[in-house]
Formats: sequence, structure tokens, C-alpha cells
Amino acid sequence: MNSSSAGQRINELRKLLNEHNYKYYVLSQPSISDFEYDMLLNELIDLETAHPEFYDPDSPSQRVGDDRNQEFEQVKHVYPMLSLGNTYSKEELTDFFNRISKGITEKVEYVCELKYDGASISLTYDKGKLTQAITRGDGESGDNVINNIRTIRSIPLRLAGTDYPDRFIMRGEVFLPRSGFEKMNAEREEMDEMPFANPRNAASGTLKIQNSSLVARRPLDCFLYSMLGEDLPHETHFENLQKAREWGFKIPGYIKKCHSTGEVFEFIDHWENKRKNLPFDIDGVVIKINSYRQQHILGYTAKSPRWAIAYKYKAEQALTRLISIDYQVGRTGAITPVANLEPVKLAGTQVRRASLHNADQIEILDIRINDLVYIEKGGEIIPKVVGVDKSKRDVSSQPVRYIEKCPACHTRLIKNKGEAKHYCPNEEGCPPQIKGKLEHYVSRRAMDIGLAGATIGQLYNHGLLKDVADFYELKKEDLINLERFAEKSADNLVRSIEKSLNVPFDRVLYALGIRYVGETVAKKLAAHFQNIENLMNASFEELTGVEEIGDKIAESIQDYFKNDNHKQLISRLRFAGVNLKMKKEQTKAVLQNLKNKTFVISGVFEDFSRDELKNLIGRHGGKNVSSISSRTDYVVAGTNMGPSKLKKAQELGIQIIDEKEFLKLIEYKRKE
Repeated sequence: MNSSSAGQRINELRKLLNEHNYKYYVLSQPSISDFEYDMLLNELIDLETAHPEFYDPDSPSQRVGDDRNQEFEQVKHVYPMLSLGNTYSKEELTDFFNRISKGITEKVEYVCELKYDGASISLTYDKGKLTQAITRGDGESGDNVINNIRTIRSIPLRLAGTDYPDRFIMRGEVFLPRSGFEKMNAEREEMDEMPFANPRNAASGTLKIQNSSLVARRPLDCFLYSMLGEDLPHETHFENLQKAREWGFKIPGYIKKCHSTGEVFEFIDHWENKRKNLPFDIDGVVIKINSYRQQHILGYTAKSPRWAIAYKYKAEQALTRLISIDYQVGRTGAITPVANLEPVKLAGTQVRRASLHNADQIEILDIRINDLVYIEKGGEIIPKVVGVDKSKRDVSSQPVRYIEKCPACHTRLIKNKGEAKHYCPNEEGCPPQIKGKLEHYVSRRAMDIGLAGATIGQLYNHGLLKDVADFYELKKEDLINLERFAEKSADNLVRSIEKSLNVPFDRVLYALGIRYVGETVAKKLAAHFQNIENLMNASFEELTGVEEIGDKIAESIQDYFKNDNHKQLISRLRFAGVNLKMKKEQTKAVLQNLKNKTFVISGVFEDFSRDELKNLIGRHGGKNVSSISSRTDYVVAGTNMGPSKLKKAQELGIQIIDEKEFLKLIEYKRKE
């Protein structure tokens, strides 16, 4: 390649990589896989090396990606957070070992660790107390997200023991276990929000949330893997991590000290096979020299240490052809596009379909019919389309035109502002929505009625089911003559429906299928309002005063109960004997120490998260509200309380108490 062509390609790559850096680090919305990104970056590095005349200090090859959010306090790293050099090749890893042996002639110990797929964090401890938590940022400085980090229970706020240095830094990875990630995405889809692409994006995005109480609701975890500072207990990395475990740090057990390169390769091969069994995502193995003295001898390049490298596993991908796109209608009317693929084997299973999520995702990927598309399994479980091989695209192909009408009932679709999905508004007349609501109602976590989806479809098609109240009007004689029903199966269904009359109120509320009201929200509403009448008559302010109930949920609840068809449905369920109120034993479980008292929580607390304090208030009969008014009885204030809230509370003469005073208040009431 001549100089002119090289310069042109270098500029193209820089522009492309800068765009991907922005999507990854700022928006947390990557549009290509890590492997594709690394290949582009390696191409740029090779070209810049061959053509030094195009050197640019601002090139993506010269910097670590920037994830800084200007709304957080910017803090300079005491020790720069450099990126690791990485490789997908064992030959290149051997080259790394050869370079080490040239620089270090004595015996070398290596430490192998899993490369956790999350968000890097740097934690500063002063005299055993957490004082800063800084994101990677641009490697030189990052965001101080300490209020968010405090909500992660696996991170100690105060250390155990006394033999730790006066000041030191622990580095680690904040991540989401797969189970927590799947639950979060299910909740986001319930709220009609775009699901996260992977656990790493979810962890990264969560750390950027300004409201730490929202962070506390997400099941973040953190592994610590490095110690920095003066007067450390040992002169070796591995031994310091073992010591850190004694102080209360969550040091992962997936770590091994290796005395030969052969042991390193054994570790890599072992976890390449076993990584699918882990409860969290990894994307490779990190290999470090154990001795700090030897690390110092080898030193650093401009952007990475010479004494460490990441061996990255290739994400298992498959390339197959997109045949067509189906559009599925959910019970809330949400439309989900699904890719129909030429069958291809991926991670041991045959894949024929993959979710495309929504119109925005199709546009971002620029997916077209007959394209060759790359698919991966998100979290090794869910197939997803991650890219397109545009070099093999037919020149006559056209962008996908998203449907404008419901594929089932042909009603024109709508898309609400701020939401990712299109909807069919024909709730009462769209067959997939009706059947979806029926299936949701009988599901195990709702009313737990023993009916399969195919049977519900059969009952719907015969005119026996139009809404969920119709379940309680089914009779054995209605069922006995239908296909798949014998006398025994008809008896079993009738008994299962009768048994559902004993399902607790919170599960009934969830079973109704009110948009945005998942299991957790249903529990909160049931505990607060006690019965369906109170909920139906609740004002907007009363609804948003309940913990975790925001404007969006409150509006949805009010819209649901304004609908005359829904009011009639509730009447029919009540007549059938469905449980529409909390049982006495459930009500008694709530203490009444703070009955009729209203609380606002503000600030950061030492021993409890805000959610924990709110739960204590609820358990003692008190009410949590988000904003201060003349009806507020107490403000429980922590450090960094919002100045506007403080001013308003003082102006209204509302009693302001701290965490300890609140706990004393509960103890005093208990003693009475």
C-alpha cells in the first residue's frame, strides 16, 4: 500500500474507531463485537507503524477509550488506568513470553486471572475506609461514582483487621451476574424499554446513573484483582490479593499462580471449555508477572504495561443468511421483530431465529433481507444478530421498511415518545394480545392455573375465553367434548381454576397484566393500598408516593382503571371470588410504629442504603414519598442531601433527622 492509500485508510479507521469508542464508552451501546473492534484497531496500529509520517497523538491507537460523564466529579488517577495489550493467538502469547525472558533473566512467576466482562473501577481506601471510587475514564482521570459504588454490597465500606496500609488503591471489575442481567432485561421489556445488549453494557450504564437509589436496585457485583500503593504487605501481586481477602475484599477464586508457561496455557484451555458454566461473563484470561520488582524492570509502553497481557477468547459466532423478518405481537401490544435465519449451529445448538428487538436496532445494524448476518448467543444463551457482512450484500438490496400496521389485526401501529417499541393499540380486538393476556394470567408466577398455550388458543377459538374473567365461568360440560379434553383433564382444569381463588392479592395484581406492573411493583402496590378499591381510587400523587412507582407506572395504572371494560372485568373477578385484597395475616405482618407518618429520604447513608431505609419505613407502617410537602412528617437526611430539599424542609418547619435518630425512633416505638 502506497503512502497516499495508507493515509486515506488510516483516516477512515480513526474516524470509525472514534465512532465506536463513543458508542461503547459514552453511550454504552456498542454496534460491533469486541473481536471486530480489535481487528480494526490492530489494522490501524499496523498501518501507523508502517507509515510513521501519519502519527497523530489523538489517534485511537494512542489512547484508552473515554467513558467520562461530565455530570460526575472528575478525579485524576494517582496511578493511570492503562489498557492491557491483548491477543487472540497463542503464537502471539508465546511472543509475549519470549519478550519477558529477554528482559528478565531470572525465574518468573505468572498469575493467571479470568478477564471479567464488566466496568473497571478504582477504589481508594484511607485508614480502612472507602473514600473514592473512580471509573477508568480516559485512563488519566475518571468519574467519582462513590455513591453508586456504595450500593454494591460486595464492596467493603470499612475494612476488617488493622494491618492494611494507611492509604492504598484496589482495582477491580463491576459486573452483573447472568441471572441478574436476565431479570433486569425482563423488567426493562416489561417497562417497554430497550434491553441491554449484554451484562457488560448493563454494568457500565448502571455506574453512570446519577440516582444511586436506582443503582441499588440492580444486582451489581464486584471482583477485585489488583492492589496499588506504598507500604503494601508483600512484594508480589498474588500474595497481596490473598491478604486483601482477609480485609474483606471479594477476591475471586478463579486465580492461579503459575511457575511455567505450560501452566498458563493449561489455565487458558481449562477456562475456554468451562467458561459457559460460570454464573457471569468473561472474555478471556489476564496473565501478569507476579513480582512487582520484575514488573518495574519491564515498565510500560505509552498505553499499556509490558508485564501483562490479555488472552481473549473469540466470541462464538456464526454467519448465516437472513431469510425474512416476522413481527410478533405481545400481550401489551408491543411489536417484536424476529429474524428468520438459514439454520446454523452455534454453541452446540441449531439456531433458526434471533430477536431484533425493535425498529431502532434494525436501523442501527442496517439489516436487510438476504444479508449474511453474524449471530452470537448473548450470555451464551439468547441468539442475537450482532452485525452484517456488507461486503457480500446484493447491490440491489433495500433497507428494511418496518411495518406500519399490526400483522394480526391490521390496526395502525403507534410509537410513544421516549419508547423503543411500536404498539398495536387494539387491546380489546387483537387476538395475540387477548391470548397473551390469558397466558400471562394462568402463568405459574401469576394465578398458576394448569393450562398450556395451545389449550388456551383452543378455548379462545371456540369462543369460551375472551378475557380472564371467563376462566371462572368455564364448566366441565364446556370442556369435555373438546379435542385434548377427557373427563379427567376437564376435572383437573376446573379444580385448578378453583384453587386460583386463593392466590394472594399481589399475584392477582400482577396477573391482570397492567402495563409496567411486574412482580416487584405489584408487591409494592398490594402492600401499600391493601385492596383493589384503594388502588383504583388512588390519586396520581398517592401512586407516585409509593416506593419505586414513578410517573410512567402511575399513569399506566390510572389509564387501566379508567377503562370501562377493565372496571367490568374487576367486578366479574370479584363476583367469582378472586382475592382482591390483602389477607389479615399479611396486613398484621406490617408493624404500625410509624403509622400515618410520611418520610422523605435524601442523601447518602453510612449503614443503610436508601432502599433499605425505605423498606424499614414501610415495614413499620410509614409512607415513603419522593418530594417534600406540608404533609411530610420527617426528612431522613444523609450526607450530600440535596440543597433544595434541605431549604424546603427548613422553610416548612419539617423535622430533619439523621440515620441514627431514625433508628432510635424505631427502637423507641418498639419498646412502647
